[in-house]
Amino acid sequence: MKILYHHRTASRDGQSTHIEEMIGGLRANGHTVRECAPSVEGHNPSGGSAGWVGRLKAFLPQLVYELAELAYSLVAYRRLVRNVREFQPDCIYERYNLYLLAGVWVKNRFGLPLILEVNAPMAIERRQYGGLAWPRLADRLELYVWKNADVILPVTQVLANHMVSKGVESRRIRVIPNAVNEKHYADLPSCEEAKAALGLTGRVVVGFTGFVREWDRLDRIVKWIALRAADQNVHLFVIGDGPARLEVEQCAARLGVADRLTFTGVVNREQVPALSMAFDIAVQTALLPYASPLCLFEYLALSKAIIAPDQPNHHEILTHGVDALLYDPQDPNGIEEALDILSRDMDLRERIAAAARAVITRKQLTWRQHAEKVTGSLSNIGEKSYA
Repeated sequence: MKILYHHRTASRDGQSTHIEEMIGGLRANGHTVRECAPSVEGHNPSGGSAGWVGRLKAFLPQLVYELAELAYSLVAYRRLVRNVREFQPDCIYERYNLYLLAGVWVKNRFGLPLILEVNAPMAIERRQYGGLAWPRLADRLELYVWKNADVILPVTQVLANHMVSKGVESRRIRVIPNAVNEKHYADLPSCEEAKAALGLTGRVVVGFTGFVREWDRLDRIVKWIALRAADQNVHLFVIGDGPARLEVEQCAARLGVADRLTFTGVVNREQVPALSMAFDIAVQTALLPYASPLCLFEYLALSKAIIAPDQPNHHEILTHGVDALLYDPQDPNGIEEALDILSRDMDLRERIAAAARAVITRKQLTWRQHAEKVTGSLSNIGEKSYA
C-alpha cells in the first residue's frame, strides 16, 4: 500500500517520535510511505514550535496567529495536491491538528480514504492551556475534520468516548495508543550497571522521563526524599529538562538533598533507554485525562516498577497492584504513600517490574503491530482519481 503521511508538526519531542515510529512501522510492514510536511529550519529539542513557526507564534497576537494557522491549510492543500499527483497514494494518513483542513479537502477532491490520528481534543486543550481567540470556530472546524475522516485513531478510549459524544460515528473509530520500538530495548545494561555508570550504586533510584513542568510536582518527590534519604538511601533521577527544573533544584537545595537529585538535561532519545535502566521506580506524574503518555510505554518495555495516577486512561493499559501501583492524584499524600510502599518492599518492586514488560506483549503495544492495525482498518479502498 502507498501511504501519504501528512502533518504540520515542527517540534522534536514526543510528537516527532510518534510520527517517526509510525512511519517506520508502516515501512517495516512493506508499505511505501511518503511524508508530506512543512520544512522548518532548526528545531527545539525540548518541545514546542521550531524555526520561523516559533518566532511567528511569539510575535503575533493570538487572534492573528490562529487566522494564520487557518490560512496555512491553503498552503498545505497545494502541497498535498502536488504529492498526491506525484505519488498516487492509496490513502492519506494525517496527524490531526487544530485548523488543519487540507487533508479533508484533498480527500474529497481525489476520493482518497483519510486516516486521522487524534492525540488530543485540541480545541479543548488549547482553550484550557493556551487560550483561543476563536473558540466557537475551533470547535466547529475540529468536528468538521473528525466527521469527514474515514478512519479515526484516538490514542485512548477516553478520547474516543469524547468524540462519540460530539457526534462522531463509533464504527469509524479504532483506539491506537502509544507504543514502543522493541529494537530500542535490546542490549541494554542491567539496572546495577546503569547505576554504576551514573555514580548511584546502592541507592533506590526514583526515575522520571520527560519535559518537566510545574504540574508534574517533582518538588513533592524531593520533599519525600528529604524525609526518607537517611534510612532508605533514595535518589531522584530526571531524564529531561523543562521550565520547572530550577524550582525543583532550589527545593532540593533548601532541604539539604541536592546530592539526591540528578537532572540530565536534554538528551537524544536514543540514549534514554540505557539511562532509564538505572530506575528502580518509574514515576508517571499528573496527566491529562485523555492522553497516552509515551514515557509510560517506555517504562513498561524497560520492565520497571511503575507508579502512576489512578485515572481511566491509565486503566486502559495498567492494572493496579499487578503491573503498576496507582495512586489517587487528588490525595495530597497519594504519590508519597505509593513511593513509601515501593521503596520499602523490594519483592513487590520486582513483581510489578516483571509484570510490566508482559503488558507490551499481551496488548500488542509495538509500533509495527499498530501499523498493521492501521492498514487493516482500511478494508475497502474507494475509487481514486488523480486528475
